[in-house]
Amino acid sequence: MAEHDNSYKLLFSEPQMVRDLLTGFIPGELVDELDLGTPEPVRSSFVTDDLRDREDDIIWRARWKERWVYVYLLVEFQSKVDPWMALRVLVYVGLLWQDLVRTKRVKRGQKLPPVLPIVLYRGKSPWNAAVDSADLVMSLPGGYDRFRPHSSYLLLEQNCYSDEMLAGLQNVVAALFRLEGNRTRERYAEVLKALGKWLRGSETESLRRAIIIWVKRVLWKSGLEIDIPETDNLEDVGSMMEENLREIVRTGVRKGRQEGRQEGRQEGRQEGRQEGQASMLCRQLERRFGPLEERVRARVSTANPETLMEWADRVLTAGRLEDVLV
Repeated sequence: MAEHDNSYKLLFSEPQMVRDLLTGFIPGELVDELDLGTPEPVRSSFVTDDLRDREDDIIWRARWKERWVYVYLLVEFQSKVDPWMALRVLVYVGLLWQDLVRTKRVKRGQKLPPVLPIVLYRGKSPWNAAVDSADLVMSLPGGYDRFRPHSSYLLLEQNCYSDEMLAGLQNVVAALFRLEGNRTRERYAEVLKALGKWLRGSETESLRRAIIIWVKRVLWKSGLEIDIPETDNLEDVGSMMEENLREIVRTGVRKGRQEGRQEGRQEGRQEGRQEGQASMLCRQLERRFGPLEERVRARVSTANPETLMEWADRVLTAGRLEDVLV
């Protein structure tokens, strides 16, 4: 989707996110039988015969008895209903199988491994598209319907889960859904503090950083100027945001919208939002790397919003200033 955020891909590239998605939201006995202790990521760049790449997919595999089961997570994370989703899933799963055969991970005489395609839908309107590719194909008489390809996907509609149900789960994906459904200072503080208690130790360090990056991207898109500290302690971030957001809500500081109201033009809103993002990034860079040269400030102030968000993602992990502004 056009507004797809790379921070979502970063989040669901973490094994605990995949485990929590399966154990918290996938019904049936299959999940109970999967070995989710050490799920493995799968290379997800498939090149079709016309040389178009599939590089945005997230694919994991887990052991089921003596075989592998592949979990194919569509990173589009749909916010609008796609009437052709069943067709897309049919093609994507076929490309995965083709790649397994081509690379000899499935040998002659072996059966193809099972694939569980999951579509996470975040939109407000109910999903009304076909979930089986056969429903997209015209029917023919005389028993020829059996030739229609059947390929289904598992649909997870985020809005179908109440906040009460999600709050009862000690589950990182459920926490993400809660933040998506209600972006208030109280909710951010509550959920981030809970995540801080759940995710401790070196083994969850990368996931904590990914969550903070995701939070920053969400806040930037909403136009809020919030200075998130350089830390992977989610409880500290939650407490800081509680105080920071309280002040922002009180004073009504929303750079883009404020200038848009003053000038009454969309251009003013965009310029104001971009100015706020650039100012925030400069403060983050100074806190991480020290005082900035004027040429660096000038480069940040003239960057477009997409570039600013990419640079903001790198602040938490970059070792040098030059590694951020590449």
